[in-house]
Amino acid sequence: MKILALDVGEKRIGVARADSTTRIAVPVGYINVDGSEWQEIARIARSQGSVFFVIGLPRSNEGNETKQSVYVRNFARTLTEKIPEARIRFQDESLTSVEAESRLKQRQKRYEKGDIDAEAAAIILQDFLESFKEPAAKQPETTNITEEKGEKVSKRTKAVTKWITGVAIVLILGLLATGVALWIRDQRYKEYAEMFAQQEAEMEAEVFNFTIRPGETIYEVRDNLIEVGYSATEVDAALAARYDFDFLQGRPEGATLEGYLYGETYEFYDNTPVTEVVEQFLKDMGEVIDENHLKERYEAMGLSLYEGITLASIVQKEAGSLTPEMPTVAQVFLSRLEYGIPLGSDVTVSYALDTIDPDRETYSDNQAALTVDSCYNTRIYAGLPCGPISNPGLAALLAVAEPSDTAYLYFLTGDDGMMYYSSTDSGHIQNARDHCQELCNISL
Repeated sequence: MKILALDVGEKRIGVARADSTTRIAVPVGYINVDGSEWQEIARIARSQGSVFFVIGLPRSNEGNETKQSVYVRNFARTLTEKIPEARIRFQDESLTSVEAESRLKQRQKRYEKGDIDAEAAAIILQDFLESFKEPAAKQPETTNITEEKGEKVSKRTKAVTKWITGVAIVLILGLLATGVALWIRDQRYKEYAEMFAQQEAEMEAEVFNFTIRPGETIYEVRDNLIEVGYSATEVDAALAARYDFDFLQGRPEGATLEGYLYGETYEFYDNTPVTEVVEQFLKDMGEVIDENHLKERYEAMGLSLYEGITLASIVQKEAGSLTPEMPTVAQVFLSRLEYGIPLGSDVTVSYALDTIDPDRETYSDNQAALTVDSCYNTRIYAGLPCGPISNPGLAALLAVAEPSDTAYLYFLTGDDGMMYYSSTDSGHIQNARDHCQELCNISL
């Protein structure tokens, strides 16, 4: 029998699966509680071929039910309404999250909050499986020993004979049963070990890692998705699809997902639709926006969420791995916006060329490139470009919300990899002479 376990929280639901024959619980993943959780649970139930749910029930240290217990019971009641054929069992989940995080730390691999929930669901399910009883087998019937025909014995002798014989039979059966039980146990452990090894191998074969790095463009994400096995047609359709997230509202008509695919690494099953892969990174972006109140903080600075993300994408590309420099780079651009000075960012020009002339057949030198007529060319057009030019990481997003308390108007990255700032054009020119003989001449 296939069994699913749910570690129910108010933000996420951890999911695990097992088969009652193997009794090995395996984390599946987690579901965000955003209104679509019922549909997602139903989808997982269909894919796993199960309507048997084990749900973790929280209790206090004293073993009493709590407010969260009521929440979980209400969740279970709703689940039976959404999936009428669902069979539900509750399992004590005390300290499972603590144990789950401890296990993940011991593996010394990077993990997210959702991974803790999935691991906790696996612990809940494993605890349930340990106490899951299969129907007891019927005990074999024994026949009474009868007297041999014509044998004359007293009732007392027959009673003693029956008692001795019965004891002997019980002992023999006991020894046989013990031997059989030990053999069965050893065989079962052996089978479990083999099944677990096979399951581990299958899991390794069924999943793949996909990473979006801060600063990657949507074009690079597209190429990487194709490289892991998706077709160009399905990738293009997924990147052009409409996704139901509030933070995607307010973008200009025709805007792509550039800037909204948050940099992270995830494992996916081989048969995962590419739309679900894209959606995972969008969910992460939504969490980052909400947890850091970026929409409100950008608006307090006079920027819409779209404009704030656009500026963060430029900061990400300009500062690169120099994370500590991002707040000052953001300050420079914000000051230039305030004074109506073109941003003058070469990385925006480079992005413009990638959209118009990716092979640099027409714009073969920097002098021509800097004149490209594009809304992304901040050398010739003041204000922000018409959209993000990369997918920014958390540091760049926060840098726009928390710029440094400086008053620079210029910056450049020197040949030594350091950032150099100035408040005047003459100071910027001098910095270029002193520190940027090679890097400032690299082709766009």
